[in-house]
Amino acid sequence: MTWSILARDPMSGTLGAAVATRFFAVGALAIHVEGRVGALATQALINPMYAVHGMPRLRAGEAPEAVVAALLAADAGRGHRQIHVLDAAGRMATHTGEDCVDWCGSVRGVDVSVAGNMLAGPDVVGRTLEAFEGASGSMAERLLTALEICSSDPYPDLDIRADDHPDPIAELRRLHAVSQERFAVFRRLLAGADSPCGVFDREVIEAVIAAERG
Repeated sequence: MTWSILARDPMSGTLGAAVATRFFAVGALAIHVEGRVGALATQALINPMYAVHGMPRLRAGEAPEAVVAALLAADAGRGHRQIHVLDAAGRMATHTGEDCVDWCGSVRGVDVSVAGNMLAGPDVVGRTLEAFEGASGSMAERLLTALEICSSDPYPDLDIRADDHPDPIAELRRLHAVSQERFAVFRRLLAGADSPCGVFDREVIEAVIAAERG
């Protein structure tokens, strides 16, 4: 049982991905996000090489349809794979192999794609899409399920996971709240696309954190 969501905020360009599954430590293998590039999810019988080969092609500006077609053409196990891709321009591509365990499939909206396999039925992905489209708040708050968020940098703004927990959603919300206390401010001061060195004066960092706490 796995389903995932890829999303883009058209105003800020922020990209996000979330996945829910029984597969342990899935966040490290299934979802991949890079700011100003795109988001990719590989699932069912995961092929980790999809991200290894696919993200550079997205980075080079290839359309998701072309990227997915190239990945599948080189994979003899394509019938057992599920992949969906959303790029920084909002273009999407999906594939659900004929050998994926039913129910399997995907839905998409504007700037959002949801795909899953081994599910109770199509309502799972449909309601996930509806819930995201009806939600408010930050991208992180809308994707509080093993989430990974990127704005403009090639590494995540936030990557939190609940790999083995009796109440994973509540745990993710707790971790998100903890991140807002200090890490969210610290993250903004790190080196990135718009600041090659970031802020490395510890007194300045602590002062900004203290000011944000009020």
